[in-house]
Amino acid sequence: MNPLNHVAIIMDGNGRWGLKNKNSRNAGHRAGINTVEKIIKETIRNNIKFLTLYAFSTENWKRPKKEIKFLFNLLENFLKNKIEDLNKQKIKLKIIGKKNFSTKLNKLLKTSEKKTHKNKKLQINLALNYGSKTELINAFKELKKKREIINEKNFKKYLQTKNIPDPEILIRTGNTKRLSNFLLWQLAYSEIFFEKKLWPDFNEKDYSKIIKKYKNIKRNFGKI
Repeated sequence: MNPLNHVAIIMDGNGRWGLKNKNSRNAGHRAGINTVEKIIKETIRNNIKFLTLYAFSTENWKRPKKEIKFLFNLLENFLKNKIEDLNKQKIKLKIIGKKNFSTKLNKLLKTSEKKTHKNKKLQINLALNYGSKTELINAFKELKKKREIINEKNFKKYLQTKNIPDPEILIRTGNTKRLSNFLLWQLAYSEIFFEKKLWPDFNEKDYSKIIKKYKNIKRNFGKI
């Protein structure tokens, strides 16, 4: 049975769910928060130590300003209302991506990371304003700046996922089959599961089925 330490998820389909069910993309984003909480609980139940959630990409700035504002307000409210609970559950929060948001949100993100940094039950990596191509370019720049030998070990030191094991599983909901500039280096050997359900409809049973399926996959890594 395959060990499982890290699950990465592209939470796709909130907007489409909102339009279909509530005639509002924002309603879908709000509903998506409930799914996040369910998946966090199920991750802990399965004793998985790392969960990386793609919350906002560098490309998402192309969306309407009103929707972006709503998303960040939703994130602010989530952190304000839930960070104490996450801390009590011994959950660590780490932000990957460039923190160039409002002063208020930047401060809240920093405070949330600081408050939870010693926790060890589960580490949630929240990908905000994250783009893998930018991450890779910046890592190469740092490698060149430090004049270090170019090899895999040195390169990984400058990724934002430094000291985090690569995901064994990538899940993307929303019936879209692409990586969308997410963890391109880290997902090299991940098992990828594309889920038809939109993110707000994804539930614990769906998650458990994927975990069970992964654990029984024969992983060869180039061997026979």
